Amino acid sequence: MQQVKWKVSGMDCNTCALHIHKYLEKQGMQQVKVNFANGDVWFVAAEKFAEEELKKGIANLGYEVVDEKAAPVAATNSSLLSLSTHKQRLLFCLPFALVLLASHLLPHSIALLHDHWFQLAITLPVFALGLHYFGRSAIKSLRVGMPNMNVLITLGATSAFVYSLYGSLSGQPEQYLFYETTTTIISLVLLGNFLEEASIASTQRALNKLVSAQQLMATMIAFDDEHREQYFPIDNTALKVGDLILIKTGEQVPIDCKILWGEAHVNESIITGESLPVHKYAKDLLIGGSIVQEGTIKAQVTATGDDTVLSGIIQMVRGAQGEKPPMQLLADKISAVFIPVVLLIALATGIINFIILNNVEASLMRSIAVLVIACPCAMGLATPAAIAVGLGRAARSGILFSNARSLELFRQIKQVVFDKTGTLTTGTFRVAGLRVLDNAITEEQFKGLVYSLEKYSNHPIAVCLAKTFKTNVEIRWRQVEEVKGKGIFATDPNGIVHSAGSYATVKSSEEGDHHQVYVCRSGELIGWIDLEDEIRPEAREVIDYLHKKNIKTVLLSGDRIARCEEIGARLGIGVIYGEKSPEEKMEIVGRLTAQMPTAMVGDGINDAPAMAKATLGIAVSEASQLAIQSAQLILLNHGLKKLPDALGLGRHTYITIQQNLFWAFAYNVVAIPVAFLGLLTPTFGALVMAFSDVVLAINSVRLFVKRVR
Repeated sequence: MQQVKWKVSGMDCNTCALHIHKYLEKQGMQQVKVNFANGDVWFVAAEKFAEEELKKGIANLGYEVVDEKAAPVAATNSSLLSLSTHKQRLLFCLPFALVLLASHLLPHSIALLHDHWFQLAITLPVFALGLHYFGRSAIKSLRVGMPNMNVLITLGATSAFVYSLYGSLSGQPEQYLFYETTTTIISLVLLGNFLEEASIASTQRALNKLVSAQQLMATMIAFDDEHREQYFPIDNTALKVGDLILIKTGEQVPIDCKILWGEAHVNESIITGESLPVHKYAKDLLIGGSIVQEGTIKAQVTATGDDTVLSGIIQMVRGAQGEKPPMQLLADKISAVFIPVVLLIALATGIINFIILNNVEASLMRSIAVLVIACPCAMGLATPAAIAVGLGRAARSGILFSNARSLELFRQIKQVVFDKTGTLTTGTFRVAGLRVLDNAITEEQFKGLVYSLEKYSNHPIAVCLAKTFKTNVEIRWRQVEEVKGKGIFATDPNGIVHSAGSYATVKSSEEGDHHQVYVCRSGELIGWIDLEDEIRPEAREVIDYLHKKNIKTVLLSGDRIARCEEIGARLGIGVIYGEKSPEEKMEIVGRLTAQMPTAMVGDGINDAPAMAKATLGIAVSEASQLAIQSAQLILLNHGLKKLPDALGLGRHTYITIQQNLFWAFAYNVVAIPVAFLGLLTPTFGALVMAFSDVVLAINSVRLFVKRVR
């Protein structure tokens, strides 16, 4: 199987996306996701699938698969009927519609405006464009058995036009003159499409900012025949892994790279949401899109194209925006049968009103009003618009949802389980105390011995001790060996073995296994060191926030139970599990999840099984790759402090979806009966329908500025 991603043009609303989704599923495609806002379509297909047949099938639905890397697709021909944007179509139709509306407002002394042949001539260009744009789409959708909203628009506009044309040809124009209904329906729907397009574009602005950060120039370093450095500008898309680049103060990091020379203060807010600059040194990694606020560095490209961090974030967010959370399923089911039902209601409206009123004109106008007032797009737009904004704001804040369903899951969470090391604590150690047991050596000599041993290890504890006790006076060893799970063993020139490590390195001692590092000579204990992992400064605030929201907290760690209880007491966590293996962690989280919806926050490989068992797996930044793959939510930049924002965004996005769906259903429940009773004209109905989607988009856009904590 393979993951396929296409860009499809011509989608106006979620109903269009629903048609493409259903078609691809009928053709056997799996895990289909369609995002009408940006035209992205994903699905899983067999290694060899009928690609051209699928593209042709999508074309028969009225859409087109385009080359994402090519220039924007122009209209199929240059005629006025193929104006390529809603704005262009609207500007073309608007003058004609205004002229016909003027015939109702201006006095009858202006005979030309009231001449039915003149009105027919003014209507024809607008009607032709309407048939070309709405009509073609309507016919294609009917041909494949998936009627879309354009069927309603086409029928409404055509009914008014044919009715008026009959009056002109029969010599009774004064009784049948409704040309302005045709032009206003088409023009107002185009206005609604244009406003909706602009509103939806604003929901993508956070993601678009990330995309724009991918496209910039870089300064590449090359060498001439005499090995002198030469600098020249190059598009960052032309860079390859291994290329050397120069980045100066104020410049944007053009692509993922590793510092080879120099140091700098780097603002990574576009990725992490954290505005404070981070001090970067040689061998540190830089993320493309971040900004060098101070310093000049030379770096080597480490990733390009889809392999960069920024590209991965964009693809994750786009994929999540194309998914359908559970709440959308009901709206989709209703949207699928909505248009046939509206057609039946419109037909019934015409027949019933004719029987009651015995008036063809009134009956037809009410039937047309039902057609144009109905808005299936509102139901389809309710969820995608809110999710697009919610995920976009989250991405800009360093909060990455791997799927849209996670947003809804947050409202159910009643309990959060935390790993300790690297999650509630910083993962970096500091010396809390030490004791020298051998009176023959001083404390300084003891520290020098520890440094001379630990400098050969990359273990986090060893790195901490080597950094803390660094000295110019060190012991030279004849042999050094690191034994995993025990520690460092070194033999001096006299053949005496010294060690620093766990209690397993000690032959015998009355101290007991209560300390982190034991230092021995020939297996005899000569001193010990206590270390502590610093608690993250934001940890207490996050725990307090969860408790205020009546969310239970649990500490689950492989560390010693005494240390876990100490951390739990300082943070106010009542339920503590210590000294647990990855298998035991998974079993405990599985049991807790069975009791109530539970989130698991972790960062290590040993957390991955437990995160997969939880209702919601949350990985903090710098987590292992396995932990990230098991997570449904990733918090960047040591993002424990972002957990309240993530919870708030999930809750308020859900609230926005509820509000949107309520409006969409209420609008149609009220509007269609009002049109049936003849309480609004087709023109006013088209205007109200045009703005219904905009109301939903504006309500969704509020999520950008809404306080969510």
